[in-house]
Amino acid sequence: MTADRDAPADLWLDRARSKLERAQLGPHVEEVGKVVRIEDGIALISGLPSARLDELLRFDNGQFGFVQVLETDTVGCVLLDGSDTVEAGDMVRGTGDVVRVPVGPALLGRIVDPLGRPLDGKEPIAGEREPIECPAPGIIDRDLVSQPVQTGLVVVDTLFALGRGQRELIIGDRSTGKTTIAVDTIINQKTSDIICVYVAIGQKSSNVKRAIDAIQSGGAFDRCIVVVAGAANPAGLQWIAPFAGFTMAEYFRDRGQHALIVVDDLTKHAACHREIALLTRQSPGREAYPGDVFYVHSRLLERAAKLSAEKGGGSLTALPIAETDAGNLSAYIPTNLISITDGQIVLDTKLFHEGQKPAVDVGTSVSRVGGKTQAKALREAAATLRLDYTQFLELEMFTRFGGMPDARVRQQLSRGASIRTALAQGQHQPLQLADEVALVTAVQSGILDGLAPAALAAFRAGLSAMLDRDVPAIVRAINRAGSLDQSGRAGLIEALQKYAAALQPGNGPPGAAAS
Repeated sequence: MTADRDAPADLWLDRARSKLERAQLGPHVEEVGKVVRIEDGIALISGLPSARLDELLRFDNGQFGFVQVLETDTVGCVLLDGSDTVEAGDMVRGTGDVVRVPVGPALLGRIVDPLGRPLDGKEPIAGEREPIECPAPGIIDRDLVSQPVQTGLVVVDTLFALGRGQRELIIGDRSTGKTTIAVDTIINQKTSDIICVYVAIGQKSSNVKRAIDAIQSGGAFDRCIVVVAGAANPAGLQWIAPFAGFTMAEYFRDRGQHALIVVDDLTKHAACHREIALLTRQSPGREAYPGDVFYVHSRLLERAAKLSAEKGGGSLTALPIAETDAGNLSAYIPTNLISITDGQIVLDTKLFHEGQKPAVDVGTSVSRVGGKTQAKALREAAATLRLDYTQFLELEMFTRFGGMPDARVRQQLSRGASIRTALAQGQHQPLQLADEVALVTAVQSGILDGLAPAALAAFRAGLSAMLDRDVPAIVRAINRAGSLDQSGRAGLIEALQKYAAALQPGNGPPGAAAS
């Protein structure tokens, strides 16, 4: 009876002895800082002499921030949440760590903020966490960019092909369709093995919701991650957003998979960086931007790469977006980003208002990787497409001044009009590779020459269904292998000729001739 009564006391004593044996006795030093001043999301803190640049600091009220500026007696800390609950005199402690975000498959199909906190009303994301700042892969760890990223946009895939591991800038004035091109590219990965990350920085909530709805309705949202730092969020949260998105995408790249990240947009990120820099009293430079903004964006975009086979062979493709004012590509931020990236897709306001969408300016757009990553069938079909279209634009300009062009010029004008129609595309309607090859082949073979605008529209609308019905073997060959032999090309041209002939007035319904 006595032993049973004493058993709990003995158990407690054993546990106490075990804790004492494991306890580390000795002096412990902890630095505790104090908020000297707080304004506009920036806290000036004293009493943390050992704080390091980019170190994560924890306030007594539970908020966090990261060190942006180191001075003699104080450090400048950027808050990651609102500054309403932080006051002068509050205690601050260093964590000895940097800002980290969750990574892994648990993020797929989720909408989160830059710290990985859910914005979709679902459960919190647990698991592995990685720093938002990671070094870019070294040259020896990279491989050649040789695999295509199909955007589903004819004008991009034929004239400015993208490769896995490339960094292609999408740039243009406000409301010219920049986000639409990026979202269409994400939607087109529905049938590919590419995982997509969309990062919204400083965007209106309505615009972000529109992009998310488009991806959910047309793409594979269960293989996408959406990171949102809206216009109402603190500058610190907007600043870390692209870095957090890259860390989430790199998880898949480093495991031999393929990822695509869209950063929408870096102009607002640069403005956010300027705001933080001026509040922390860093010297402004050209156009009031601090000189390190180039380094900020270059160390971000250099993380996109195609890894070597020894490193798993994964890839991370980046589509940063930038906004211009009145088409000024020589402004400071556009100039920086153009020099960092591997090419740019330039959108023209005039083309957009004329109804030519996507409003891509073929004269100033370029891909510095280009045909090396293009599918062979599409490269062969579009061999002279850009030259023909450029010549058409010049001829069209001259013929506006009057005069009767000869037969050769009229034929070039007709071909150019067909190319323009082929390059136009509806919003969120990406095409499969086989449809793009067939459309470009029809244009370059002269099949569409002379067709009325209504017939051209009908040809475009029913092309995919005709291919699946009449030449399914050719469609499978193009989509699987990306190439087409001579017999396959001849069969494709024959089917396109029959289909186009059926659209001529008086020839009956297309299905009759095609069959």
